[in-house]
Amino acid sequence: MPRDVASGSAPRVAILMATYNGARFLAAQLGSIGVQDHPLIDIVASDDGSTDDTGALLTKLGAAWRSGAFRWRQGPQKGFAENFRALLTDPAVSADFLAFCDQDDLWEQDKLAIAVRELARFGDRPALFCSRTLLIDETDRVVGESPDFRRAPSFGNALVQSLAGGNTMVFNRAAHRLLAEAARRTGFVSHDWFAYQLISGAGGEVIFSRRPLVRYRQHGGNLVGANRGVGPLLARLAAAFGGRFTRWNDENCRTLLACRDLLTKEARAQFDLFRSARGGSVAERLGMIRAAGLFRQTPGGQFALYAAALFGKV
Repeated sequence: MPRDVASGSAPRVAILMATYNGARFLAAQLGSIGVQDHPLIDIVASDDGSTDDTGALLTKLGAAWRSGAFRWRQGPQKGFAENFRALLTDPAVSADFLAFCDQDDLWEQDKLAIAVRELARFGDRPALFCSRTLLIDETDRVVGESPDFRRAPSFGNALVQSLAGGNTMVFNRAAHRLLAEAARRTGFVSHDWFAYQLISGAGGEVIFSRRPLVRYRQHGGNLVGANRGVGPLLARLAAAFGGRFTRWNDENCRTLLACRDLLTKEARAQFDLFRSARGGSVAERLGMIRAAGLFRQTPGGQFALYAAALFGKV
């Protein structure tokens, strides 16, 4: 049964949690949310057909939740992106601020307090807060960190790069209205990239914290390191020339076309140049990438972008 606590003047934060066979680390993730400095937190979980004890754990942990309301339901069982899409478009979800959440990370205790304080400065303007992460293994040992991006977030970056993990993202009510409207129209590659593109493209504010506020769990052989050096650069080039970058951009273009009217005039012009830059001659492709102000956050990433454009793989 959903329960609530006296809110006083504290804004309500709704956590949009997507789960699938996450029983092993779910209690620790919810435990790190339960001790947040922010006092009023609702949990809205969507389980995508788990075959382990995730459902039973959600019921048990929900009964003990004391920070706000707690409810969970069955997801669409079409993969993680559709599961988050179902959460975004759930008409029963309403809060001052909302946060995406994975099932197996650990949040720093002041994550929500920092995000809410930053987002509150923007009032009714759509705003998104995100951060770097510390990478941890299955024993909670820190094994790396995500890149320390220095360039300001923008739609020109969002068109060609997802800035931060969805597990770090918190957004305000205005951003939620925007994302829900867009998600009702179309699917997307990933909820984090979708949020970055839509909010930056609609003239909203995107805040990137250089301080890691989530401990992002890496499983087994999937340790991704700090995304620096020759290895990650080669991986980005392999993604580009293997066609993955092109397929992602195909999907992103379909998503943005369905939501083109939600973008600012300037963002629509950038988007049109980006689409044009995916065809034409080599000189035209490279020229339109520059004209559109498209960029990735690191020199290696920018090199991979131009290499992809050179060989028609954007």
